[in-house]
Amino acid sequence: MDEVKKDNTEEKILEAAKTVFIKKGMDGSRMQEIADEAGINKALLHYYFRSKQKLFEAIFSNVLKQIFPDIKALITSEKPIEDKIKIFVEKYTGLLLKNPYLPSFLLKELHRDPEFPASVIRSQGVNPNELFNMLKKEMEAGKIRKMNPRDLMTNILALSIFPFAAKPMLQILFFDNNPNEYNEFLVNRKETVKSFILNSILIK
Repeated sequence: MDEVKKDNTEEKILEAAKTVFIKKGMDGSRMQEIADEAGINKALLHYYFRSKQKLFEAIFSNVLKQIFPDIKALITSEKPIEDKIKIFVEKYTGLLLKNPYLPSFLLKELHRDPEFPASVIRSQGVNPNELFNMLKKEMEAGKIRKMNPRDLMTNILALSIFPFAAKPMLQILFFDNNPNEYNEFLVNRKETVKSFILNSILIK
C-alpha cells in the first residue's frame, strides 16, 4: 500500500512539473509552484526530487525511454529499409501523440542546455553514427537514393515534429481553431509522412 501511495505521489509530481515547465520553462519555474500544482507541500516535493534539474531529467528520461530502446533494436535489425522507416515514423509519431507537449517543451530548453537532451539520448544506447552507417549501407546497396544521411533523418524528424510544435498556429490557420479536427489530422499525419519520405528516397 505504501509503495502504491509513493508511486502515485511521484506520478502526481511529474505531471505537475510538466504542466509548470511547459508554461514557464525550466528557468522560470519554481519548486513551490510545482508543489502547489501537485497539491503537496514543498518538503514532500524535495523528498522525491531534490531540485528542478532532477525533475526535468526524470520527465525527459521517462519519455525518451518509451521509444529509444526500440529504435536501437530497429537500427540493427534485418528488416527492409522501408519497414524500418515506417516503424520509426509510427513509433515517433505515437510518442508525440501521447506527449504532445514534448516539442514545445524541448524547444524552450534546447538553447538553455543542448547537451542535456543529447546526453539522455546517448544514455539510452542510441548512437547516431550507427544509424547513419545503416543508411549509408542501404544507399551503397542501391536501395535508397544517395544523400547525406543527416539530411534524411532531419527531414523525417522535421516532418514528424513540426505539426506538433506549430499546433497553436496551424490549428487556427488551417482548421478554424477546431481541436478535434486538428487531432484527427495529427493521427493521420503519420501515413502522409511515411509516404512522402519513402516516395522521395526509394529506388524502384
